[in-house]
Amino acid sequence: MTNGLPPLKELKEWKALEAHYEKLRGTHLRDLFAADAKRGEKLALEAAGIYFDYSKHRVTAETINRLCDLAEAAGLREKIEDMFTGEKINLTEGRAVLHTALRAPKNATVVVDGENVIPHVHAVLEKMEEFAEKVRGGHWKGHTGKTIKNIVNIGIGGSDLGPVMAYEALKHYSQRGLVFRFVSNVDGADFAEAVLDLDPAETLFIVASKTFTTQETMTNAETARDWALRALKDKAAIAKHFVAVSTNAAKVSAFGIDTDNMFGFWDWVGGRYSMFSAIGLSTMIAIGPKYFREMLAGAHEMDEHYRNAAFEENIPALMGLLGLWYNNFFGAQTIAVLPYEQYLKRFPAYLQQMTMESNGKRVTVDGRAADYQTSQVYWGEPGTNGQHSFYQLIHQGTKLIACDFIAFSKTHHKLGRHHDLLMANVFAQAEALAFGKTAEELKTEGVKDWLIPHKTFEGNRPSTTMLLDELTPAALGRLVALYEHSVFTQGMIWQIDPFDQWGVELGKVLAGRIAPELESAAEPELKHDSSTNALIRRYRASAGR
Repeated sequence: MTNGLPPLKELKEWKALEAHYEKLRGTHLRDLFAADAKRGEKLALEAAGIYFDYSKHRVTAETINRLCDLAEAAGLREKIEDMFTGEKINLTEGRAVLHTALRAPKNATVVVDGENVIPHVHAVLEKMEEFAEKVRGGHWKGHTGKTIKNIVNIGIGGSDLGPVMAYEALKHYSQRGLVFRFVSNVDGADFAEAVLDLDPAETLFIVASKTFTTQETMTNAETARDWALRALKDKAAIAKHFVAVSTNAAKVSAFGIDTDNMFGFWDWVGGRYSMFSAIGLSTMIAIGPKYFREMLAGAHEMDEHYRNAAFEENIPALMGLLGLWYNNFFGAQTIAVLPYEQYLKRFPAYLQQMTMESNGKRVTVDGRAADYQTSQVYWGEPGTNGQHSFYQLIHQGTKLIACDFIAFSKTHHKLGRHHDLLMANVFAQAEALAFGKTAEELKTEGVKDWLIPHKTFEGNRPSTTMLLDELTPAALGRLVALYEHSVFTQGMIWQIDPFDQWGVELGKVLAGRIAPELESAAEPELKHDSSTNALIRRYRASAGR
């Protein structure tokens, strides 16, 4: 496999950025703002429903131009078009990458292997809508004739993180008479707590696994089947209490699920990019088809912006390039995602998979070891909670951490001055990170000399502030697509494949070997390293094996 480009660090545009960094590295944001009274307006974009303020980054107009030059030299424009048109850009697996097709309108055309996939996408959407309306309207009955009141989504990775994030983000729009639970961990406590207060006769399980062989998902699904049958007694009940999101009809049928209630998707949908596919069935049941369609439309709006806007006016491209700027030149290894919106409490966790599973690669598509950093570590919590937790390190610690602030002008809950205080905090934190507080300012305030070093804020800590109107389904779609395309931007420039995940395979294989050794009644012959052998023996002894 080859990408047809010279190694990244040999590009003249990369070398130009290295030289530019040496000139800019010591410049403080205080000086950049002092030099241009309109910087805050000039270094901001508005598109696809997002106001994107990047003025508090350690960049100049020259920086942006040079970053965009690098994107052009890396062939990003052509690669974006390849993605949207169904070229097989997942090189190690020989697949197209078409999560964008999941939110394309019905009259679009995207051809893969000689066939337009859009009619198939909309056929699945319509099937999902029909089923969701049956459940929401109380027309889908359980085996005993009781109405379904509880929906439990069983999946892992993208089959869990997307649905649970979307449910929490859009809970305001959800049908409150329905209970939603999400099970992913193979730790039995996850399943036990999820169903503790549920009536099997009123519970529907959505089992989400493309192959229907995912170890954690199928272990939980089998436990769910046993739990349901203990109460319902009749194996025929499975067809009324289980549906599948899968492509493996044979295994779905063998499990006891009617394949008429199997919702399919395609190998060009990666797990961490799948929340807009049938993987989002629980989301559609929660918020209804109308709002689900609005979420798709929001993502499509961002898709069109990314596909068509010049890089210097392209929000996802600039987000990705700014991350690369800090990662590869300043050595900043993490990005904090800080939504000032409680409903987005699971958004940072969702982004962890999208960003780090995509770009956490050490070799290029040519098989060469990358001699530069690839994915940063993404993490975060909602504001204002984080302010009383880890912001101390961001403000005064020794590590440089770029921050993404996400905020909304309107709130779903108009309670006194809550929202104004929330917004005051997000603006204040970005300001404090950028400008800090100098020793001279503290002296003027009368702070004692010995205390000044402790109360000084260096500032010059970069951040983006994204301001949206309101957290609607469309807004969530825009935000998810924004980060998807930012990840793609970086992956293409780093010359890696953001759409495979071979790094998760080895642990799965080894776990498959170890599990029988833990479960065996007879003492197994262990052939691992001395540490693993000792841990297995210790576990077996403690468990009474």
